[in-house]
Amino acid sequence: MVSGGACACCAAPTGTQRGLWGRDGVTGPGGAKYLAQIILVGAQVVGRAFMRALRQELAASRAAADARGRSERPQSAAASRIIGISLQEAQQILNVSNLNPEEIQKNYDHLFKVNDKSVGGSFYLQSKVVRAKERLDEELRIQAKDEKEKGWKAET
Repeated sequence: MVSGGACACCAAPTGTQRGLWGRDGVTGPGGAKYLAQIILVGAQVVGRAFMRALRQELAASRAAADARGRSERPQSAAASRIIGISLQEAQQILNVSNLNPEEIQKNYDHLFKVNDKSVGGSFYLQSKVVRAKERLDEELRIQAKDEKEKGWKAET
């Protein structure tokens, strides 16, 4: 039987118990050290996982940028960056498979009128149509310039 001033679990006098957390439940000879180690190890694990995910994301981003760069000529890739829309996306928006100026203009006129805000269309979609037309016009200009340069090289 335990007396009134003793601990119920070990019969030590009250006030002298020292467990993992010490007398006041938070500190003690080993409690703070273990708590600090747990926090440190947890932070290291989370930090390593974050860095690994960041490296993977950077590698994927570089691979995607390289793939875009290889699929387009340098001037075309630069035009995609400046206008903010790729050649393939512009072709999809205007529903054209090849760079035929008449077909591009016909589809542009139709989509621009259909998406006019005054007839219940969407300004956002109308602006996408305009950007797509600008991108395709730029690609046509680049192709014409390339053909002109090839003609000059063939003459010399």
